Amino acid sequence: MIPSLPRPPWLRGATVAYALLFFAFLFLPLLVVAVFAFNDAPYPAPPWRGFTLDWFIGGAGPDRVGLFADGPMLASLWTSVVVALWVTLLSVLVGTANAFLLERASFRGKAAMSMLMLAPLVIPGVILGISILAFASRLAQFADDTWGLELEFLRPGLPLVVLGQFSYIVSIATLTISARLKRFDRTLEDAAYNLGASRAAVLWTVTLPYLRPSLIGAAAIAFLMSFENFNTTLMLVGSDPPLTVMMYGRMREGATPVLNAVSLFLMLASAAIALVLMRRARDPQA
Repeated sequence: MIPSLPRPPWLRGATVAYALLFFAFLFLPLLVVAVFAFNDAPYPAPPWRGFTLDWFIGGAGPDRVGLFADGPMLASLWTSVVVALWVTLLSVLVGTANAFLLERASFRGKAAMSMLMLAPLVIPGVILGISILAFASRLAQFADDTWGLELEFLRPGLPLVVLGQFSYIVSIATLTISARLKRFDRTLEDAAYNLGASRAAVLWTVTLPYLRPSLIGAAAIAFLMSFENFNTTLMLVGSDPPLTVMMYGRMREGATPVLNAVSLFLMLASAAIALVLMRRARDPQA
């Protein structure tokens, strides 16, 4: 059908109905979670028993421990933030180096390397986590048996969680940065060189400012993907569980509205990050 032609009423109605159903499917579960974070009942689902803030600030009894009074939950939240920051830093740095290697360098096997870089994206997270755990554990055992070295960072724990998440998130950061670097006009660099600028000065004043939107986008994607990761993290975690693993354990023990409160807190934080990124996209000088 030609878009400029008028559509019959049934088609307009079907389009509106489809859009409403689609957005209801996306946002209705989130709305239910948000509303029942304030439910005055020891369960995170209907029926509604009244309004309360106990699941955020409560701490009067063992059955009414709110989010901001739940030490283990706050510790797991901070653990997730620390892991996500390390993964973001490593992914952006290595992803930028990879982007320059793939877009600027010419060498044999470049196409094969580009394909291999995408392999972690198609491997299930559980398999990736088990593989990294098995390899790291064998390497640590070999170092212990051969040289008597105890390499704790190769045992289950936060360093291995960072390594496991980084192994596939760096591929996404590389693709994000490479896509913008590919569109860069290199004559701008040549002009700077002709004016006497050094390589470091050109990189810092010409190339990286152009890449800034993709660097910010790659960092945001890396942080959010690391923060919400569960499958790979579950295989590599040690005694300090990140938030997703902690919430999984709480669900197995018996869910309470505290999990709804955590979910609402994360939704608001994610929305704030998205709004900041949208504002920067509209105003690059902000």
